Amino acid sequence: MQIDFFGAARTVTGSKHLISLSDGKKILLDCGMYQGMGKETDPLNRHFGFDPREIDAVILSHAHIDHSGLLPRLVNEGFKGKIFCTPATLDLCEIMLKDSARIQEADVKFLNKKRDKKGLDRLNPLYTEEDVEKCLKHFVAFGFDQPIRVFGNVELLFTDNGHILGSAAVFLTIQDDEKEHKIAFTGDIGRYNSPLLNDPKSFPQCDILICESTYGDRLHDTVEDSAQHLLEIINETCVRRKGRLIIPAFSLGRTQELVYSLNMLDQHGLLPKIKIYVDSPLSYSATNIVRKHVNCLNERVRKTAEQDPDPFGFEHLVYITDKRDSQALNENNEPCVIISASGMAEAGRIRHHIAHAISHTQNTILMVGYAEPHSLGGQLRAGKKEVKIFGELHSVRAEVKIIDSFSAHGDYNEMLRYLSCQDTSKIKKVFLVHGDYEAQTAWKQRLHDQGFKNIEIPDSSDHFIFG
Repeated sequence: MQIDFFGAARTVTGSKHLISLSDGKKILLDCGMYQGMGKETDPLNRHFGFDPREIDAVILSHAHIDHSGLLPRLVNEGFKGKIFCTPATLDLCEIMLKDSARIQEADVKFLNKKRDKKGLDRLNPLYTEEDVEKCLKHFVAFGFDQPIRVFGNVELLFTDNGHILGSAAVFLTIQDDEKEHKIAFTGDIGRYNSPLLNDPKSFPQCDILICESTYGDRLHDTVEDSAQHLLEIINETCVRRKGRLIIPAFSLGRTQELVYSLNMLDQHGLLPKIKIYVDSPLSYSATNIVRKHVNCLNERVRKTAEQDPDPFGFEHLVYITDKRDSQALNENNEPCVIISASGMAEAGRIRHHIAHAISHTQNTILMVGYAEPHSLGGQLRAGKKEVKIFGELHSVRAEVKIIDSFSAHGDYNEMLRYLSCQDTSKIKKVFLVHGDYEAQTAWKQRLHDQGFKNIEIPDSSDHFIFG
């Protein structure tokens, strides 16, 4: 058996890990898109590093684009097998992948106008909405804690890892060349005491662990403090300074947590009477899917839903889907909160809202999660005084605030708590993925201190053989 790492290797995007068995079967864990990597992004997404026609099955941990975003391209290039995931992940992938295709088609159309004028060759999107429709036919959905036969010699188990709706850790029992391997892939590890989700659940004992490491070098504020911190920023920005609060947030997961927290503040009479806008068609669609799967959320939310018919809506909240309504938000300067995608501020309507607000001292830009360092969100988090948006330089005069307690990724204490279900003496190898190298190095040391041995931080295209 061999494991190759083709993505999320010393970076946080492009999750792709390939397991090759001695009988020729090949299983791909995730098929994610690279995001926020500058000029390298497009070439990385156009070349897998392996032949899609040789992949027999894909096992998808969750619907975020950095884990699922290249599945339509995989199918378009010859993949014919099944894509295994949970039911909520299937529902979310349908809207996420179609949205991704629409963005690519629009971007390529815009770029080709410029290239035509220069006499350059036209570009093609990574995939189209038609490719997404073909891809969705390959999905098969199974619930948590349900043994699934992938092949005769491979059994799969999904366990809830508390990251986003439907997200799962992947546990594989593989009989390969008369040897048994138990491989656990954590996916993205969620947080404990989430406003919406169940706590991450334990998984069976493994002997090979593939573990994420996004926040292997830091601790978050407590989840319980996040709503109060958010309220303080709203009052300071919108009430005292009469400014606007702009929040880049991923359409799936982060936006719903923010809206639910704001709903709770409103129910307790704490939220000032200002407009809250969620400006993202994808966020609107994703929220409807979360409403559909409310039974997958934690007990507190389920109980709230019994009394409140819509935990993701209240009087002063407005969901915006139409482009003209989005543009109209920047035609006046009324104090308000605007939540818009993407979370890294790399694409979508959020870039327009930031461009409009960033040079005015009464406004605040609030970062509520991880952003790749090269992305606009990453530059704002790093305290850059000048940033480029749509090719123009903007001075950062708005206040930039950070609340990491809304992050969907566990910090190193939460990840250690999650891994405490494992007997470290029985684990032969640990691979750290999905993290910046600095965070991974710190996480490796913490794992070593807890008794984990033989820890590797694979680079892209590294492979490891197990006899």
